[in-house]
Amino acid sequence: MPPSDIQCRVRVLDHLVLTVASIPETVRFYTQVLGMRGEQFDAADGTRRWALLFGQSKINLHQKGREFDPKAAHPNPRTADLCFLTDAPLEDWMTHLATHQVDIEDGPVPRSGATGPITSLYLRDPDGNLIEVSVPQD
Repeated sequence: MPPSDIQCRVRVLDHLVLTVASIPETVRFYTQVLGMRGEQFDAADGTRRWALLFGQSKINLHQKGREFDPKAAHPNPRTADLCFLTDAPLEDWMTHLATHQVDIEDGPVPRSGATGPITSLYLRDPDGNLIEVSVPQD
């Protein structure tokens, strides 16, 4: 492989953007149900925005109809399919989700993750995005 090809590789996902119908409802769900931290931040263009922080990653939130440029070609709620890893047993998640009146669509089911086998639960966020909560298998 030529040296320039080795240098031009992505290393890690820093953030992704979700276009949502309601930023307050999204922040509530992701903080209370998934344990993320909601935080406002000052963007480089001087605007004040919302993000969801977890681990070393974040999800930036765009309000439908008031997206920031540049943006996806067709930004819309209900178009994401996200998988999050957890250390908590899925049985605990099932109890936690029931407490928050969040329906489980599927699972626990075996799946293939980025680094190996995982076991997953599937649910939906307030916009209908598919959320997968998964435990890596040894």
